[in-house]
Amino acid sequence: MDPLVIPILVAALVVVFLVASTVRIVPQARRYNVERFGRYRRTLQPGLNLVVPVADRINTKLDVREQVYSSDPRPVITEDNLVVNIDTVLYYQITDPRAAAYEVADYLQAIDQLTVTTLRNVIGSMDLEETLTSREEINSRLRAVLDDATGKWGIRVNRVEIKAIDPPHTIKEAMEKQMRAERDKRAAILHAEGERQAKILTAEGTRQKDILEAQGTQQAMILRADGEAKAVELVFQAVHRNNADPKVLAYKYLETLPHLANSENNTFWVIPGELTEAVRTVTHAFGDQSAAGPPKPVPAEEEATADATDTSDTVAGTGTPQLGAAGRAVSLDAVTAADEAGKQAAAAVHDAKAEAEAAQSTQNPRRGRTLGE
Repeated sequence: MDPLVIPILVAALVVVFLVASTVRIVPQARRYNVERFGRYRRTLQPGLNLVVPVADRINTKLDVREQVYSSDPRPVITEDNLVVNIDTVLYYQITDPRAAAYEVADYLQAIDQLTVTTLRNVIGSMDLEETLTSREEINSRLRAVLDDATGKWGIRVNRVEIKAIDPPHTIKEAMEKQMRAERDKRAAILHAEGERQAKILTAEGTRQKDILEAQGTQQAMILRADGEAKAVELVFQAVHRNNADPKVLAYKYLETLPHLANSENNTFWVIPGELTEAVRTVTHAFGDQSAAGPPKPVPAEEEATADATDTSDTVAGTGTPQLGAAGRAVSLDAVTAADEAGKQAAAAVHDAKAEAEAAQSTQNPRRGRTLGE
């Protein structure tokens, strides 16, 4: 064996060791702290780095990405002396690797203890209700305290979130009862409000219905009255246009009287004072035409006596007096009698007309033959 081989191998091993000790490759998002003879020298950045063999050594390797730290539940006493367990989640990032390695021995433990003490200070000034409803405020106050304290450690606290707040079991039961009672109250209020709205809508609908029915009745009455007024006007115009004499008017007057008692609710009927004059006019008009003379006027004494007799009469069985000189009140029997009298008057008128036609045919034979044909 060649004696030079061994020194060459030793020299090669020394070169490899020196190269391996000199070259350091740092991954992305990592930082290496380098010490030279036990003293901080520099921080290696990601990529290829060269160090002095034997003299330099890497002390700490740190991850500068944002990291998450979840703490265990910690008991905290509220202002109303209730113990609640609170879990927190911490989001932090190393901004200064040298300070994180040399300013604090264990930054995670330091942050955890600082979080617990800050929570006790914040929660101690709040009651349970405020604690449960003020998570955002608690998070903000925790972040402000932790960010200020960890700044000198080369750590930035980005967010602090409360993961859970667990009150005692008895408090949970009381809260559930309170929540149930509150929901029952809201349900009762909503039910009552619904019934109120339903009654209001029903009343409004009934009101609108009554208004519409009243308006319809009003319009019907107006139209009916308008029609009756037009009918009366047409009759009046027809009477005046045809120049009807008092005989026809008196006959129509007598023909209309029986219809006044047709209503079912009538218990008495008032006979107008003009009835006697109308009957007298019709009688003279048709009964005396055979004599070819006008109706004789009624003496004033007889007319006064008849009016006095009409005025003094009363309704049979009721004792109701005559209502002035315009007419008198009679019972339903009197109405029937008046109707029969009207029928007899109509028959008398018919007979009178027949006699008048016979008299005219006697005076004019040709016309009588024509009528007979």
